[in-house]
Amino acid sequence: MVSVIIPAAGQGKRMASGVNKVFLELGGKPMLVRTMLAFSAVSEVDELVVAAAGNEVDFLRKVLDKVPGLKPFKVTAGGEERQFSVANALQAVSPEADIILIHDAARPLVSAATITAVIAEARQSGAAIAAVREKNTVKIVGEDGVVQATPDRATLWEVQTPQGFQRDILLRAYLQAMQEGFVGTDDASLVERIKVPVRVVESDYRNIKVTTPEDLLLMEAILRRDIAARAKQGVADVKQGVQEAVDTLAEKAKSFFVHRWPIGCRKQWTRWRKKQKPFVNGWRTSLKSDRIPVIEKRRQKIRSRR
Repeated sequence: MVSVIIPAAGQGKRMASGVNKVFLELGGKPMLVRTMLAFSAVSEVDELVVAAAGNEVDFLRKVLDKVPGLKPFKVTAGGEERQFSVANALQAVSPEADIILIHDAARPLVSAATITAVIAEARQSGAAIAAVREKNTVKIVGEDGVVQATPDRATLWEVQTPQGFQRDILLRAYLQAMQEGFVGTDDASLVERIKVPVRVVESDYRNIKVTTPEDLLLMEAILRRDIAARAKQGVADVKQGVQEAVDTLAEKAKSFFVHRWPIGCRKQWTRWRKKQKPFVNGWRTSLKSDRIPVIEKRRQKIRSRR
């Protein structure tokens, strides 16, 4: 069983929106709802556990109860730090869950391929994280503002979520961190401290985290592009369906013509059709031109009578 913990208790002060950023709408849906729907669309996922701010738990339950298409979910109170929110959510995870994923609520564009890849790697090796290769040059800078070193970019990865772990590994990591008072930057850093190797699963650059208003604008642009691409594909699918229907009808008509018409009628139709120009030139024009001599003879008869 796979359970997904979604920390959503942060206030997002850098967004300067005055509300929890996960409630901000993205393409007409709250960011948190988009994130939960992304995981609900993956067959391997069985359960969602949302860690919300204490004063938002009841409100969030009522909102999420009205959202169709969600996998079974629970809402629990989070903590002052992300790590404490995850620790509280771990207590609400179903006992049957053997794989636990942790994913930022502010990463709503995570792909199903990334989710399934992290689940598979976590099952196999025990700990896995989604990440992308670093595109920028990174400097190590001292407290005095002077560059100390420039790491080889080929060895650097930008870490994302989801991060997946076997249940016993994650519980051991959190227990040790709590006993030692250690607060990590992500869940993998806690697992690294208990000497468990963490494998990297290559993700994609669309899986960005909304931290600033500019990130939200970028996500809106990505969604608009996706909607346009789906619409274009939809039109292409409709055209293909219509063409297939036309081809089927034409084949049935041909079969009816060959097998049902009397042989004499078919021969007459064939002889007449050979005399006509192709349809692209307009067979009406062809018929009219064939009748010109007949019309002219009639006119001559009328004139002779006069």
